[in-house]
Amino acid sequence: MATTADFKNGLCLEINDDLLTIVQFQHVKPGKGPAFVRTKLKSLKTGKVLDKTFTAGVKVDVARIERRPHQFLYKDESGYIFMHNETYEQILIEESIIESADLLKEGQEVEIVFHADTETPLSCELPPFIEMEVTYTEPGLKGDTASSSASKQATVETGAIIHVPLFVNTGDRIKIDTRDRSYSERVKS
Repeated sequence: MATTADFKNGLCLEINDDLLTIVQFQHVKPGKGPAFVRTKLKSLKTGKVLDKTFTAGVKVDVARIERRPHQFLYKDESGYIFMHNETYEQILIEESIIESADLLKEGQEVEIVFHADTETPLSCELPPFIEMEVTYTEPGLKGDTASSSASKQATVETGAIIHVPLFVNTGDRIKIDTRDRSYSERVKS
């Protein structure tokens, strides 16, 4: 059990048989009436973000979760196979709990979040930035833009499609932000 004073980003709560992680919170003390805490909670089961308000000092159930380092091995018809980095134990994960599954490449390091009590995998998180090679993109022509933020589509080595600036060419290595699937920068060879 914890109270609203213990809230911090990333804390996992158990509410109505669902596991919710705190994305954002704000303590509010109005001039009139009791204080409260306004939160944005992300469901680990469905991925939906909910707004919920708690009265200050209310007790909530905290779920124990563990983050474990894994390496992506391969994908087959039953799902995605990962290996724990320390125990070498292999685990099968379904695609629905992997964020940006099309950005996974063999040998990539990820963190899998487990519910500590039931040992069930809740989510699979890629590192914030990954490097990929562009396998195909249309050539960008000089003078093609009306604004400085012009972009085009590029296919990377895993088959994912990312929007990149016009100067990126086929064969370039780029850094991708996995949180919003955006181009970050070109990587020097």
